[in-house]
Amino acid sequence: MKSLHELLSGTPLTALHGDGGTPITGLAADSRAVQPGDCFFAVRGTQCDGHRFIPAAVGQGAAAVVCEELPEERADGVAYAVVPDAQGALADLAAAFYDHPSRELKLVGVTGTNGKTTTATLLYELVRALGFRAGLLSTVVYKVDEREVEATHTTPDPIRLNALLREMVDAGCEYCLMECSSHAIVQQRTRGLCFAGGIFSNLTHDHLDYHKTFAEYIRAKKRFFDGLPAEAFALTNLDDRNGRVMVQNTAAAVRTYSLRAAADFRCKIVEMHLDGMLLRIDGREVWVALTGRFNAYNLLAVYAAARLLGFGAEETLRAMSLLRPVTGRFEVVRAADGTTALVDYAHTPDALENVLRTVEEIRTPQQQLIVVCGCGGDRDRTKRPEMARIAVRYAATAIFTSDNPRHESPEAILDEMAAGLAPGDRYLRIADRAEAIRTAVMLARPGDILLIAGKGHETYQIVGDEKRRFDDREQVAGCFEQLRIKN
Repeated sequence: MKSLHELLSGTPLTALHGDGGTPITGLAADSRAVQPGDCFFAVRGTQCDGHRFIPAAVGQGAAAVVCEELPEERADGVAYAVVPDAQGALADLAAAFYDHPSRELKLVGVTGTNGKTTTATLLYELVRALGFRAGLLSTVVYKVDEREVEATHTTPDPIRLNALLREMVDAGCEYCLMECSSHAIVQQRTRGLCFAGGIFSNLTHDHLDYHKTFAEYIRAKKRFFDGLPAEAFALTNLDDRNGRVMVQNTAAAVRTYSLRAAADFRCKIVEMHLDGMLLRIDGREVWVALTGRFNAYNLLAVYAAARLLGFGAEETLRAMSLLRPVTGRFEVVRAADGTTALVDYAHTPDALENVLRTVEEIRTPQQQLIVVCGCGGDRDRTKRPEMARIAVRYAATAIFTSDNPRHESPEAILDEMAAGLAPGDRYLRIADRAEAIRTAVMLARPGDILLIAGKGHETYQIVGDEKRRFDDREQVAGCFEQLRIKN
């Protein structure tokens, strides 16, 4: 147990009212979660101001409050620490409360628009294949060595993040691979962590509902690399136009990877098939059970990061040959008659085009492509017409459907998608996602390819505030069993 004064060491402090020696038994940023002896953080959010909940937190038994403005009414026996930035202080104190677990790990952060989950997960699997214990923090799942923990955010809040890192250390993990979302970087969830390295995948259109402009989105990602220490590595994708921008102010050792240009780490696709591809990486060939140019980038980033972490080239390539696709990322579901469904999380224009371009490279002239896709509600609306245009451009049949509509009307979302199309563009519009998938299966001929895009690994659909059970993989597999075998 640490005192408030110990936890505040190294954090900018404007004023302290009360006993700095107050022992702190836990941390909370939600007044409803406060337990007696906890320190409550009054963080100003986008929806509400945590200062409003100080009385409730104190009523729940908070022993201390970290805030930016001292409340007029203060309870006896409660310490009040006034700081310039409560959100930043939360990250600092969370790291201190759990004894800075990131310092005991080789922590690698992956950021970018697309490829974060695949790169972090494959690197986790590679490290484990090489005989080391590791942790994973991803959109799909959190892992403490082999133990799985439900993922609530791509990057958890600082309290849960540092608690998980401490669990990893206690479980004997030497490495942790984590996704760093732009939201998390802006909200300083990764502040106070000691990174051994950072990886930049790419930057494309996404999250403008939150960042408002693409320039702000770029700045959010760049902040991660700006904060890396000199002893870390900053691995960047030279083939992305923002690849050099990300690392131009970093103190870390900059390393580059590319499929097209001269770089520290190079890769060439020798062969590409639906079930895998042959890559030549730094002059050596390796067969991998993943396919697509986008996965070649992900795998090259994994190889480069492994080398920068000190693993040898041969052992890294051997481990790469054992890797398997990440759940919901270009995941293959096959019917008995040879029809193939690809379930993928592609929910941005660039991700959708990457997947469709890969299918275009692989499919034969006899195989028609049917695409089922939609756009999420309460999210960036500007990408909806662009997603529709991309789907129609590649598909023999495009079916627009509901994704996670949240608080928006599915029909209104489909209207905005359709607004991006030219007169004469052909598509089907089926708001019910289960019926859309069923229609795609019915339209397919034996051997055709279906792309079910947008939800990937998700096992639910969000309608209003309700999470309804829905899994694209289960849906298409069920339709295959019911319809394709009978044909």
